[in-house]
Amino acid sequence: MNPELDLVLERVIRAPRATVWSAWTEPAKFEQWWVPAPALCRVERLDVRSGGALVTTMSEDGAKYVPHLDATFLVVDEQERIVFTNAIDSDWRPTRPDPIAMTAEILLADHPDGTDYRIIVRHGDPASRALHAELGFADGWGSVTAQLAGVAEAGDAR
Repeated sequence: MNPELDLVLERVIRAPRATVWSAWTEPAKFEQWWVPAPALCRVERLDVRSGGALVTTMSEDGAKYVPHLDATFLVVDEQERIVFTNAIDSDWRPTRPDPIAMTAEILLADHPDGTDYRIIVRHGDPASRALHAELGFADGWGSVTAQLAGVAEAGDAR
């Protein structure tokens, strides 16, 4: 990790890794937490494998959906690690995403209380990292991680 280029978020999710993993890999679960509420998410493509697509749309009113993310999974290690980037779209074409190009690494590990969940979001330069922080990385990624925890913890209770 490079503190000049990377932003990090960590949380313990009180559910097993398999449950957190399914919230990342099953479209119906993914839609429940991927964008900050009250906005709604629709999964267009979720092919969780190296080279697979991650395409979502979002809606503020539940009627009109607009593009949200068009990305490619770079690395997928079952129940341990997911790496994706928006610098390459779902058709493997280089992009210049607005407002920031990034590569996100999601790490899952066992924890006595469930799953140690860690996100590292990498940026190409300090200015991009600073802009992402200024635009609300902590609040945005923090709120969706809390929503993910809610989905996983509710799923584990069933």
